[in-house]
Amino acid sequence: MKLLLTGSTGFIGQHLEPLLAKNFDVYHLKSDITQHKMVHDEVLSIQPDIIVHLAARTEVEQSFYEQIAFSEINYVGTVNLIETASKIKNLKNFVFASTMEVYGWQPISDEVQKNIVPTFFEAFDENTAPNPNAPYAIAKYACEKYLHYANRCLGLPFTALRQTNCYGRKDNDFFVTEQIITQMIKNPNEINLGYAEPYRNFIYIDDVLDGWNTVVLNYDKCNDGKIFTIGPDDPIKIRDYANLIASKLDWKGKINWNTKPKRPGEIFWLNSNYNLIQKTLGWSPKVSLSDGLDRTIASWKKILNT
Repeated sequence: MKLLLTGSTGFIGQHLEPLLAKNFDVYHLKSDITQHKMVHDEVLSIQPDIIVHLAARTEVEQSFYEQIAFSEINYVGTVNLIETASKIKNLKNFVFASTMEVYGWQPISDEVQKNIVPTFFEAFDENTAPNPNAPYAIAKYACEKYLHYANRCLGLPFTALRQTNCYGRKDNDFFVTEQIITQMIKNPNEINLGYAEPYRNFIYIDDVLDGWNTVVLNYDKCNDGKIFTIGPDDPIKIRDYANLIASKLDWKGKINWNTKPKRPGEIFWLNSNYNLIQKTLGWSPKVSLSDGLDRTIASWKKILNT
């Protein structure tokens, strides 16, 4: 079977491709995804059985400052791909990388902001009403709605994964986990971070890859428009997360909080579970947060020669 992969040079794509290649003849999208005719001609020349769409700008914070670019790449680019995919006669599935960020603002977020301990809050799942609150998240949710339209009106099979914060990068320290780790390794005395109070859940790259591979291989069980949240239900406050990393590094310095520009309408609670994908496909994350952080720290120590 032929599989078309977009975003194959990204964090997930570069690690997922070798797994997919074990079972599929993998093609990589070479066209600029925002150029409809280029995408149309290339995809139809391949006639893939499955499309795995990872290509996107993913830096949520940056989307507040590059709104148009994020909309063009993440939404318009995806529409280009969906419209072309709908013309493939025997397409088995279109697997789309969505995000937990689509949940955005929820009433409980305000409660967390007031420092009410969220022990009674349930994790978001596929039935939680989305309220995207960032240009990145809005574009991703719009893609989900377009997929629903294409499924209903054009017969396009699809699955979407609303994945949570993934970590384990070895070549990018922009994202929160890697940023905290690398700053602490490089700076023994003090580091600068943003908000301390939001809660997030995190998933290690190996679990994400296993989740994606499971969905792709079991296309016939989830290509009816299934949307899966994939995240361990273990939220942690960013302040506590930084302290946990500090303890693993035996870092004794000072954290200067609130040193970055405020995000408009910061979301203070994002957490999800994996119940539906476990019930449907038998998948669940295997790597604990502690073990995943140990692996990530070890990688960056080696990279930074410490």
